Amino acid sequence: MTESENQKSRSFWLWLSILINLGFLGVFKYYNFFAGSFTQMFSNFGLNVNPWTLKVILPVGISFYTFHGLSYVIDIYKRRIKAERNFIDYSLFVSFFPLLVAGPIERATHLLPQIKKVRVFNYHNAANGLRQILWGLFKKIVIADQCAEFANTIFANSASYSGSTLVLGAIFFTFQIYCDFSGYSDIALGVARLFGIELLRNFAFPYFSRDVAEFWRRWHISLSTWFRDYLYVPLGGSKGGTWLKVRNTFIIFLVSGFWHGANWTFIIWGFLNALFIMPSIIFKTNRNNLEIVAKGKSLPTLSEFLHILLTFCMVVFAWIFFRANNVTHAFNYLGRIFSRSLFSIPSFDVNRPQLLETIALIVFFIVIEWNGRENQYAIETLTKLKSRNYRLAFYYALVLIAFLFAGKEQQFIYFQF
Repeated sequence: MTESENQKSRSFWLWLSILINLGFLGVFKYYNFFAGSFTQMFSNFGLNVNPWTLKVILPVGISFYTFHGLSYVIDIYKRRIKAERNFIDYSLFVSFFPLLVAGPIERATHLLPQIKKVRVFNYHNAANGLRQILWGLFKKIVIADQCAEFANTIFANSASYSGSTLVLGAIFFTFQIYCDFSGYSDIALGVARLFGIELLRNFAFPYFSRDVAEFWRRWHISLSTWFRDYLYVPLGGSKGGTWLKVRNTFIIFLVSGFWHGANWTFIIWGFLNALFIMPSIIFKTNRNNLEIVAKGKSLPTLSEFLHILLTFCMVVFAWIFFRANNVTHAFNYLGRIFSRSLFSIPSFDVNRPQLLETIALIVFFIVIEWNGRENQYAIETLTKLKSRNYRLAFYYALVLIAFLFAGKEQQFIYFQF
């Protein structure tokens, strides 16, 4: 495809590659979803059908390495890069192990040149990588897994709990998914740095965003930019007026929701995020907040704080659909939240010392993230401390806390990429 000047030939090989890649993704991840949806549709008309379904385990990380590979093919077609002739280099690009399971989604234009160049050990980069791995492990083992225990209990028994308790469950899941996913990304980036590879940044303190548009510039950055470059821009981007921007934005978020999982709840989650971002698209305020909040300051202004709080509440609302087992579960969950029990004191059968411990850990985590929000990852700011002893004490404290929590059963995000 690289050498050919025949546009029809180039287009043929491009679309063949896209269809093969998306075909594998569709069969393994979405076939059963569509089969079940068609079965339900026919049953509504009184027709009983029993389609053949797949009884296979979904390949781990299939969504990530599918998009990973697609970007390579599309970049060749667009002549951004040339096809890689070295099979070893190409294989390493496709299967680079730190990002294989859950990203970030790398581009050939970014990763391949690093693979091909000679790398030497750099102490500063290695030490920085180890710090990022440590913070990623803390987020995953300590914060995400602790929050998961309560989120799982509350979502699994949502019909038995008050509205205020369900709000607490949604907040626990909000921190669970962020610390689970961004924690893995930190580990992946840190491990890659040990090998002299700089991966794309995937999270930039999204819960400190002042609007939904800013949130999506800071959440799962490699996926957001992938959809922007390979779907939003080819659809016309923002060049065709307000209607085209609105249409393309809804397409992007609906596809993003479907990418996350084969369930209508994910599609509704994508639709809600598109709906939330619409005011900023229509009134052209979606690029108002490009810098991190309160840059160079200790605290945000009252206006900034209220905007952060409102954005966080909207994100939590959408996460309920993301976490719910099905659409009915999500609406029942929301129905109980907005019942009369919304303002009652949260109450459920849990280990109360563990609950208070988890809340304290979340507060500690927020403080560290806030103080380090202007860096690539939160504890990178500790390198600026003059006292080496203070830095080491903090690192050892994180290691100790992670070690104490590591003995517990590990929790994993229930959906599969």
